[in-house]
Amino acid sequence: MLLPDKVYLGNSTRPEYLALKYGNRHGLVTGATGTGKTVTLQVIAEGFSAAGVPVFAADIKGDLSGIAAMGKMLDWQTKRAADIGFTDYAANKFPTIFWDLFGKQGHPVRTTVSEMGPLLLSRILDLNDTQEGVLNIAFKYADDNGLLILDLKDLRALLVEIANDASAISVKYGNVASATVGAVQRALLVLEQQGGDQFFGEKALDIRDFMRTTVDGKGYVSVLAADELMRAPRLYATFLLWLLSELFEVLPEVGDPDKPRLVFFFDEAHLLFDDAPKALVDKVEQVVKLVRSKGVGVYFVTQNPIDIPDAVLAQLSNRVQHALRAYTPKEQKAVKMAAESFRPNPDFSTEEVITQLGIGEALVSVLEDKGIPSIVGRTLIRPPSGQVGPLTPEERQAVIASSPVAGQYDTLVDRESAYEVLTRKAGERQAAEAAQKQADADAKAAAAQEKADRAAQPRRSTRQTPVEAAITSMARSAASSLGRALVRGILGGLTRGR
Repeated sequence: MLLPDKVYLGNSTRPEYLALKYGNRHGLVTGATGTGKTVTLQVIAEGFSAAGVPVFAADIKGDLSGIAAMGKMLDWQTKRAADIGFTDYAANKFPTIFWDLFGKQGHPVRTTVSEMGPLLLSRILDLNDTQEGVLNIAFKYADDNGLLILDLKDLRALLVEIANDASAISVKYGNVASATVGAVQRALLVLEQQGGDQFFGEKALDIRDFMRTTVDGKGYVSVLAADELMRAPRLYATFLLWLLSELFEVLPEVGDPDKPRLVFFFDEAHLLFDDAPKALVDKVEQVVKLVRSKGVGVYFVTQNPIDIPDAVLAQLSNRVQHALRAYTPKEQKAVKMAAESFRPNPDFSTEEVITQLGIGEALVSVLEDKGIPSIVGRTLIRPPSGQVGPLTPEERQAVIASSPVAGQYDTLVDRESAYEVLTRKAGERQAAEAAQKQADADAKAAAAQEKADRAAQPRRSTRQTPVEAAITSMARSAASSLGRALVRGILGGLTRGR
């Protein structure tokens, strides 16, 4: 029943396969809690891995980690295999790399703020046009001045710099208002408090490490520990959107290959769209549309199809629908909408069957020849070959230690960047200002001291002593006598000359 060019999903009235050549046409796995979505995700991931296709999957509860261990062939698994006539069923394990944005349960995943870029970062932070303009000015200023923006503290320091030098910067780049800078800083704070300071930094992830295969041709399954990440929906959305955008930017066009180059499973996909601004949803829609031609398949896993915006939902061609509950009018409407998205089967009512499916059962419709959706089939999903359920912490650590990327990302690198340069510049400016203030103070003190010294000198009296007065009087008398004699002599001479 296993075929080289298809992924075996299970049996309805016939074997249900997902053709590898349509694996990049994206997909959707939905169903209420406890209906078997995670097992289905593992089955599809194992099928792609066995076919040599690398897989990335977010692991919300840790259950998917068992894919790295040999299956235990539990009773329900062997019974399920017998019920569907799966004679090729055997235990197996699959090459796995564990990742964790927080670096606790896997290798850290990081990117730099520069690689994220102002446009995508603005979408994530839900900035308005004015705030986005200031962020663009910050990035341009950094480029023009040779400043690296690697982590959030670099970006924060850069925003402080342009706020402090707003007058000069506004003349060259455009208006920068301190209130706008403050609004951007507050948005960054929300992201930082959810763990964004750990996501942004170096060493940045090389996207090719998600696209590894083993020497025997199996695709590595990259499992992202997302249990803690679930409590940080803004960070989760940031990571997913960055990852898709990075793939779109890096990978070349390949059209429709014989099999995908990479397949992504985004569990709890509603977190990407809940309360998301329209600009962000538009960006996701754009990337999902375009990344297909890069040979990348994107599979959203969520409880209900209505969790996914219609524009994105329309791009998801391969669908597996587990049971939905319909206790309220809203839920009944959701069931009807889900049923209408399938190509009808004349043998049953899709709307009725959705509410009657048991655990491990699903409605399956995938693309067949010429890309036409298959008639929906009520399918009993095949059992996984790998272990069902999580690894122990010791088993996980053993896999991490033997990983092909062990040691590449585990140590945070904090090289000189905008924060260090601007901090040093601010320190030098403060030191110069302090030196000038000290020089001014010294000059003022010297002037004050000089004035004080003059004031402290004794004043000389202008009153004469009796002796000085007598001498002065005698000198005056002598001068007067001499003056009179000279006058008489001069006048007498003039008289005799007549």
